[in-house]
Amino acid sequence: MSGTNPAAYPLLTADAVLAGLDPEQRQVATAPPGPVCVLAGAGTGKTRAITHRIAYAVHSGLHQPQRVLAVTFTARAAGEMRTRLRGLGVRGVQARTFHAAALRQLHYFWPQAVGGAAPEVLAQKAPAVAEAVSRLRMRFDRTAIRDLSAEIEWAKVSLLTAESYPDAARAARRKPPGVDVTGMARVLDAYEEVKHRRGVIDFEDVLLLTVGILADRDDIARAVRDQYRHFVVDEYQDVNALQQRLLDLWLGERCDVCVVGDPAQTIYSFTGASPRYLLGFRRRFPDATMVRLVRNYRSSPEIVDLANRIVSSGPQAARDGAVQLRAQADPGPRPLLTSHPDDPSEAAAVAARAKALIDEGTLAGQIAVLFRINAQSEAIEHALADQGVPYLVRGGERFFARKEVRDAILLLRGAARGDDGDKPLGHLTRDVMTGAGWTPEPPSGSGAVRERWESLRALAQLADDLLETVPEARLPELVAELDRRAAEQHAPAVQGVTLASLHAAKGLEWDVVFIVGCSDGLIPISMAEGLDDIEEERRLLYVGLTRARRRLELSFAGSRAPGGRATRRPSRFLAAGSDVLGEQAQVGAGSRGASRRATKAAERAQCRSCGAQLGTAAERKTGRCADCPPTYDEATFDRLREWRLAVARAASVPAYVVFTDATLTAIAEREPGTEAELSAISGVGARKLAAYGADVLALVAGGAVESVVETPSPTRDSTRS
Repeated sequence: MSGTNPAAYPLLTADAVLAGLDPEQRQVATAPPGPVCVLAGAGTGKTRAITHRIAYAVHSGLHQPQRVLAVTFTARAAGEMRTRLRGLGVRGVQARTFHAAALRQLHYFWPQAVGGAAPEVLAQKAPAVAEAVSRLRMRFDRTAIRDLSAEIEWAKVSLLTAESYPDAARAARRKPPGVDVTGMARVLDAYEEVKHRRGVIDFEDVLLLTVGILADRDDIARAVRDQYRHFVVDEYQDVNALQQRLLDLWLGERCDVCVVGDPAQTIYSFTGASPRYLLGFRRRFPDATMVRLVRNYRSSPEIVDLANRIVSSGPQAARDGAVQLRAQADPGPRPLLTSHPDDPSEAAAVAARAKALIDEGTLAGQIAVLFRINAQSEAIEHALADQGVPYLVRGGERFFARKEVRDAILLLRGAARGDDGDKPLGHLTRDVMTGAGWTPEPPSGSGAVRERWESLRALAQLADDLLETVPEARLPELVAELDRRAAEQHAPAVQGVTLASLHAAKGLEWDVVFIVGCSDGLIPISMAEGLDDIEEERRLLYVGLTRARRRLELSFAGSRAPGGRATRRPSRFLAAGSDVLGEQAQVGAGSRGASRRATKAAERAQCRSCGAQLGTAAERKTGRCADCPPTYDEATFDRLREWRLAVARAASVPAYVVFTDATLTAIAEREPGTEAELSAISGVGARKLAAYGADVLALVAGGAVESVVETPSPTRDSTRS
């Protein structure tokens, strides 16, 4: 219903505008003038409801279209609203973003309020911020300048000055990049001086100056209020203090405003956005009409069920008034949760799955791969390129187009000419990349600085991966490999699989959605501190889930690199949906039971013998606490230990490098009969499965140690690390 093209209706009467609306949408459209608050869940047709409200009022003679201002948060949303209104026979309504509406008023009233032409608006803050920190004799690279610019934006939309910033920043637990809050206040002050000297303003100033003019000049405020009598605000959960102040001045003493939002989709708190205005609307306007849009027309019932479970399981769900969606679409496949041994395996599996769906008839443009941070895109891009699947990166550059990556490759190319083989490739690569900003430890902050570090870490990992496959590789071979990968990823500008962060996916939808990296540390992100931050991460996952129409597939990897320890666990948020998530028939490197364990791992692990909670990683691996006796066959365990000792001595490595005691115990207790069952055991990655799988299965089946160690596997030496 919500996806129907309104331009298909030759609507000319008020009654015709209401045709096809569901009961709640009709209630929004016909609510009398005055304050209206619409809590609109994902996929419930909120744009349809508010455009029909405007059209119904215009066709009923209640509103003149030129007296209506509809405010959105993106130019795309404003354009869609204008298109829908034209399809409903309504022209003349002003549908604009906050900034566009304020800039129009600023240009119009500046000569009257100040004199002359309005100042030029900076296209980017970065040059002015760079000049400001230079005046303060501070040194920041370009990435840090971007993060400083973002912090300036937060301060200004929060209506803070250099004097009030430190206390507010401490209260909000802000961590400005490279400086303390006092130093950031100095940056704010210097930045304002630079703008004043240049005679320019920034985008936040557009709102601030408009607010100042309307607050100081009653005649101008009356002129604006005479022009616009009725207001509609979309995505109201994302307004900040500055935008709310501007809306208040537009309204004056009137209350004819309709706000629409979803507290469960509040994901921009770090920019200053707050749902408190949406949630407190009824307190401000006690007589407001309240409507909940709950009928989801976008997603299958299976996807809606999972989304409802996850968002409502949060401790703040009741307080935040999260809408419980009611699915209206036809049933579809169950959402899937898949585990993989490592990040490359996860990326390869997602790419192969996307290609299979495309081969079956799904359009590439109806598939999306979503991730938490942009650094995750590189592996997906490469895997899709390997499969020959076209893709588009939304909300960011392709991995090899990022400045830090290009700078690092340039440094590596120069160093390759002098590589004398003195240092191991991995160490040398990292040493060279220090010139591009690499540090052994991740930065303490988040944002662009963290994303740049993640990109450089991915390059370092590429060097490690190359060395595993080509032991004699040096910097020239690494540069050649990087060039080859970059060339493969230059996909033609055609419709392709969308790659996007969860934030960038807001407001979009696809038939098929893959969400990768669904593990603690990514979802929720490790930098999330405190209940509010964690719950915003839950809402971010909810936004990702509700982008899918028909098919939703979640996945995570046990470790970052092949052969690494499987230390990652599925996102804690998935515990609420563990009984509705399906499982893949073939998971990762052949682990047919991994997804079932993944959903169970999201819940509290318990000893299978006594039921006590398992505290250590070793206890969780074996499935029993240290106080309970083992349940394995002692003869099998002895064979495995004897074999491990022989292999370790032959390879001149400690025994734990082959398998840890916990892994060996788990193998003996579970007695795997196939490679799929063996690879499902934590600590048995793809590399160790290839090196030792046949031997271990033979020993578990009762084979003698002598029969499996007399002819060592040719790949066994490759496991030394």
